[in-house]
Amino acid sequence: MQPIIQIRQLWTRFGQFVVHQDLDLEVRKGEILSLVGGSGSGKTTLLRQMLGLEQPARGSVQVFGEDIHRASGARLQALRNQWGMLFQHGALFSALTAFDNVAQPMRELRNLPEDLVRDAALLKLDMVGISPRDALKMPADLSGGMVKRVALARALALEPQLLFLDEPTAGLDPDLSDSFVDLIRALHRELHLTVVMVTHDLDTLFELSTRIAVLAEKHVIANGTPEEVIRLPHPFIRDFFLGERGQRALEVLRNREMDMEHGK
Repeated sequence: MQPIIQIRQLWTRFGQFVVHQDLDLEVRKGEILSLVGGSGSGKTTLLRQMLGLEQPARGSVQVFGEDIHRASGARLQALRNQWGMLFQHGALFSALTAFDNVAQPMRELRNLPEDLVRDAALLKLDMVGISPRDALKMPADLSGGMVKRVALARALALEPQLLFLDEPTAGLDPDLSDSFVDLIRALHRELHLTVVMVTHDLDTLFELSTRIAVLAEKHVIANGTPEEVIRLPHPFIRDFFLGERGQRALEVLRNREMDMEHGK
């Protein structure tokens, strides 16, 4: 089966500074692939290249089998309609209500009757736990958790096959973070989504990831299940995953898996 995203021999340069060098990566249908790496490893840059927002110096980024950096403007827009993006801080339009933020992609990109747009937007908001009353609020009147949920509803507005998440639980307290992770997991399963996620939060990483790709030394130095990745003998992996926070997150995950096995 052809990968949803296929990156080959990718180079990224900023002046003389090389961020990625001959980087290869695939994203498979139906998985949640998480990108992790230290500061300067190019996680967000790589995500932006998958979105067609930044041009690599060399190499190819294919999404749905097409090189997005060689596609025409119209074709690139058609491809973008097949994915959704949740930005780190939500990036809602401050002058629009929560409802209109979700309805906006439908109004802009599809010739749909307004009553259908209304029903679809309310459905997406309901899917993420936003009530019709809260749908009428402005972003400034929403809590941080609600902003994330509205932004997720907007990312799902055009019923994408592919969902990009940039630090989805950043800025949320532990309880809100846990409920948002549960929501992403449920939507991934119910909507049969393929997800690419950038996160530094170890709890989110271990809870959601099917695979983890670790960026370091200008390459993907590790690519596998969480269990496979943490066994690799590399200084960054040891420091990032096996410190106190990592051990605590792993213990929580293992306890949860044991509870599920015993039907608790």
